[in-house]
Amino acid sequence: MAMFTLQINGKEYRADVAADTPVLWVLRDHLGLVGTKFGCGIAQCGACTILFEGNAVRSCVLPISAVKTSKITTIEGLSENGDHPLQIAWDEVDVPQCGYCQAGQIMTAAALLKRTPKPTVEEIDNAMHGNICRCGAYHRIREAVLSAAKKI
Repeated sequence: MAMFTLQINGKEYRADVAADTPVLWVLRDHLGLVGTKFGCGIAQCGACTILFEGNAVRSCVLPISAVKTSKITTIEGLSENGDHPLQIAWDEVDVPQCGYCQAGQIMTAAALLKRTPKPTVEEIDNAMHGNICRCGAYHRIREAVLSAAKKI
């Protein structure tokens, strides 16, 4: 076990965990930040996506030892009041069905909009490609990302 000091959602956290512990489990089990979901455990579904220095990263395979002083943003840190343009668009477009993948979808979209504020449909599809939605809400996800891009 080792003590790690983490910068998450603009706050400092400490976690005493093994160096190979995935960030997902540190967030959920040690810090109580449960918005990031476990999906597959092998970085294939996107449910566990967080922003790691602004980039969409699968937290289920990111060892805590790789974080060092990097900044992490989870769905809880995207906005204090749930008023990020993506969260508003998600609601307006009525994206979620079961909702399980939504945090990962939103975080992937947030990374896209940060680097490409006015993405094309093709850029959205390419960025969101690795996030699985078992309910098949892909067309509404695309519509919500386009809507959010207009508001940013």
